[in-house]
Amino acid sequence: MTEEKKLEIEEKIVEMLKTVFDPEIPVDVYSLGLIYKIDLDDDGNVNIDMTLTAPNCPMGDFLFEDIRQKVESIDGVKSVAVNLVFEPEWDQSMMSDEAKLELGML
Repeated sequence: MTEEKKLEIEEKIVEMLKTVFDPEIPVDVYSLGLIYKIDLDDDGNVNIDMTLTAPNCPMGDFLFEDIRQKVESIDGVKSVAVNLVFEPEWDQSMMSDEAKLELGML
């Protein structure tokens, strides 16, 4: 896979992540800062490291499955693994300005 094609797919992955919402918060997981890492290898395998707003978030499984299905639908993506991580611990400073504005924090 060319570097140009990888960049194109990575942009599509970010766009797709912006369509995944925590049902309890009206902001997407990418803008919330829950996505820590996106790795795309030359074979089209994607590894995503993400966290949750709280370790006991009941929506975790729903979010992982939604992310996996949406990212796998992108042309050029062969497989998706979503890994739950808690380091660094998520806090509100990781949100984009748009997310803070949406939640009335700016």
